[in-house]
Amino acid sequence: MTITADPLVTDRTDRPEPRPAPPRGFLAALEGRPALGYVGPNWYAAVMGTGIVANAAVSLPVAALPVEGAASQPLQAWALLQAWALGVWLLAAALLVAVTAATVVHWIRHPATARSHLDHPVMSYFYGAPAMALLTVGSGAVLAGRPVLGPAAVPVDAVLWATGTALGLWTAVAVPVKAFTSHRSAPDAAFGGWLMPVVPPMVSAATGALLIPHLGSIPAQQTMLFGCYALFGISLFAGLIVITLLWHRLVQHKVGPAAMVPTLWIVLGVLGQSVTAAHTLGDRAADTLPAPYGPVLQAAGLGYGVPVWGFAVLWLAVAATITWRTARDVRTGLPFTLTWWSFTFPVGTVVTGTSALAATTGLHLFGTTAVALYAALVVAWATVAVRTARGAWRGQLLLPPAPVASSARLPAT
Repeated sequence: MTITADPLVTDRTDRPEPRPAPPRGFLAALEGRPALGYVGPNWYAAVMGTGIVANAAVSLPVAALPVEGAASQPLQAWALLQAWALGVWLLAAALLVAVTAATVVHWIRHPATARSHLDHPVMSYFYGAPAMALLTVGSGAVLAGRPVLGPAAVPVDAVLWATGTALGLWTAVAVPVKAFTSHRSAPDAAFGGWLMPVVPPMVSAATGALLIPHLGSIPAQQTMLFGCYALFGISLFAGLIVITLLWHRLVQHKVGPAAMVPTLWIVLGVLGQSVTAAHTLGDRAADTLPAPYGPVLQAAGLGYGVPVWGFAVLWLAVAATITWRTARDVRTGLPFTLTWWSFTFPVGTVVTGTSALAATTGLHLFGTTAVALYAALVVAWATVAVRTARGAWRGQLLLPPAPVASSARLPAT
């Protein structure tokens, strides 16, 4: 009998030595690179974008919307929103701790790389993100985190607000000074990220209003109120200058690289947050200042808010159209980077601003629009969060950006 060897079975000695399985995920992308060798301030955009989902949920004028059926439906919807907001806020707080821990390790182990962020002609502008992340999570402690924090919600917010405000004032000065004195900018360099270092004071103004009622005396409340109005002015005028430069760049040099397109949405951040701040500060002024100043400032919140909201809707339409056209472009598409978080926080500020107008006017126009925008915000947040988690696992978002030939080009991360 002749025995024929099974062609699927070979002698062990004839088989080549098995090769080790190639590493997957971030191990493959970071092979030969130090862990946390590159953690930029733009990672805090994920904290901002998550935190605003919680804060905007609490601001929705659900009770003011027309509801058919049982009268208890608005209360049930409000309870669900509170529970949802609490869960998302806890996630944002966890992200804040995680990103801060990674940043601290990065600064300790790779100080030269960490210091280079401020010298980068694009990455430096994202130093506004850490400040806004602190402020967003801090205000969420009062708006959504009370069921967990209890009486500690206000002290937590106060600490995060003070820290975020100090950091935001630093970025509002240090980053423009760096750009004015050191960065070499091309004629087409302006992009939405230029707003990042000057928006934090506006976020401080809007969120600082939450702390005013908890101050012990009227002079302290008035001091905080006027301080917040000063912060409002810092961002308002600086933001208007940058928006003008951005509009000029778009007219003269067109849209530019596809990776830059999401940053167009950052314009909504200063617009929406200013409407929110004008409303919240106006309400606090009515309770804190004597007539005629308090009622006048409260009325000014509406007088300012509606026209700026109109421009925000215009810019939303422009940014959405350009984004849609870029995504459909077969040559470029819309490559995923951390700048996709620009689809979240800025839209969230428009939601809070629209909800503020709904609360002031009682009009279903604003209430329905706020709910519709919030639904779009949740979809955008879920999409970007999943893509970010996938990109972090694969290591693509943990690598340094490619060298920039022009300051108009965005980093890959």
